[in-house]
Amino acid sequence: MRGSTAGLPEHFQGYNKSYNRILTVLDSLFSIVVVCPCVVGYWRSIWKLMEIYATPQGSELLSALISTTIGMTGHLAFCFLQKVLEHTFHPYKNRILYYLVSRLYTVCFAFTCVNGWRGPWQLLELHAKYNKFTVLVTTVVSVAALVAIRCLRNVAAPPCLIVKDVVRGYFEVMTMFRLSMGEKTSLYILDCLFSVLIVGTLVVFVWRGGWALLDIFVFPEDDVLSAWASLILGYASVAIAFILQPVMRYLCERFSGTPRLLIADFFILFALFGTINVWRGIWNLLNIYFLPENPELSCWITHWVCLIILILLGCSNSLLVRGVYIDAEEPAGKCVVFPCYYLRIIFQGEKLKQLNLTSLTIQNVKVHVRDSEKAMENNHIVSVSTISTTIKQNHKENC
Repeated sequence: MRGSTAGLPEHFQGYNKSYNRILTVLDSLFSIVVVCPCVVGYWRSIWKLMEIYATPQGSELLSALISTTIGMTGHLAFCFLQKVLEHTFHPYKNRILYYLVSRLYTVCFAFTCVNGWRGPWQLLELHAKYNKFTVLVTTVVSVAALVAIRCLRNVAAPPCLIVKDVVRGYFEVMTMFRLSMGEKTSLYILDCLFSVLIVGTLVVFVWRGGWALLDIFVFPEDDVLSAWASLILGYASVAIAFILQPVMRYLCERFSGTPRLLIADFFILFALFGTINVWRGIWNLLNIYFLPENPELSCWITHWVCLIILILLGCSNSLLVRGVYIDAEEPAGKCVVFPCYYLRIIFQGEKLKQLNLTSLTIQNVKVHVRDSEKAMENNHIVSVSTISTTIKQNHKENC
């Protein structure tokens, strides 16, 4: 559930600024209203089902250890196998097989991710309990550690990002130091271990701390009122964060170095506050209102409904927490732009196809239609070919 906007053009080619603004607003609403509730519903279902099925003899400690083992070993396995999967499965080789394997990969990885969060979360909860001081200390220390290693942005989640299911980089898992298996195996293994065990665990502790503090301070005696308060506060904060993006971008463009990094981190924390509230509100309201007398059935229904919706919409990878991204690694102010690109990528792809078809009609030659999904790396936007570039490339190939 992490993303980058490095290399993304100021405006998508072929549309004026007003049209781009409309698509930007629609993408934001799509993320807030559709993607986020589905992701939360899926995570809640797996989390609760593990509580039901993976708690031998009522032992919460053993249940947490089971989830931790599944999460950590599974995540590391997907890191180590990413190149094998990438080379073995591709739509050019067998489109149907690729589609089946890639979606099965998403389902298995999503299950792994939820367990990778549930295990450390429950272990910390069993030992630290809900003491205000311990919760506050663990949260502050975790945030400080992420800031120090420039990994705070990895706390991001829907509705502040959308991850499309695209071919390029579908199986890729970015690591902290960007090493590859081919460079040096031992260093790559250490890179994966650090990315999964250290960065991943710190992110879980930050989320758990924020969630626990809300449980402590937001109407702790009334679960219903607390859930609604979180939902309203969360959506209000997220809306403000989306609105503030141009201002924060302007500030980041005017600063560099440590001041720019601090501005970006402050904005990330504000967005995180809204995100955790949204998740907590949706999660608890599902517990309260959706088949509370039969939580097992409630979880299975939300599991399949949310998963199928996300797969059909082509953004099921929004369920995953994978890869490590560095704070403010994008140029200028793009480090504070939420990677919520859905309709804009679809429309841009259609525009490029129309342009190539027009070029084919005029020149009566074969034109290669470039897929806009090549603009994605690790399921996140990295670059988008402009229409003018596409025309020039087509012309050179046809000469």
